[in-house]
Amino acid sequence: MKIVVAAMGDVVAGHFGHCENFIFFDAENGKIVAEDSVPNPGHRPGFLPNFLADRGAQVIISGGMGGGAVDIFNERGVEVIVGAQGNARAAVESYLRGELISTGSICHEHEHADECGEH
Repeated sequence: MKIVVAAMGDVVAGHFGHCENFIFFDAENGKIVAEDSVPNPGHRPGFLPNFLADRGAQVIISGGMGGGAVDIFNERGVEVIVGAQGNARAAVESYLRGELISTGSICHEHEHADECGEH
């Protein structure tokens, strides 16, 4: 399973599209077996969800996310978890234990990163 976290370094980003990097975690049998960080290639409407899905993302974890991105992920069969915070690896471990549940925190005005930072 490939789980991707929108991050600011190694911390879950407050807003998906404005993160610094995406951390790809490969998990097998409920354990993380590999980790790779990829810089955010740039926030453009509709681009990032397809970019991540094309690279095998099955789950995306973020603090917040715009509704358009959520819709694209849903269309691509990628599970969306929003409302996460703290260390990215810890969030993935929590997800793998079944403890990380999406809050459904959708950003409606996401032109400015600071508007979505406190979910």
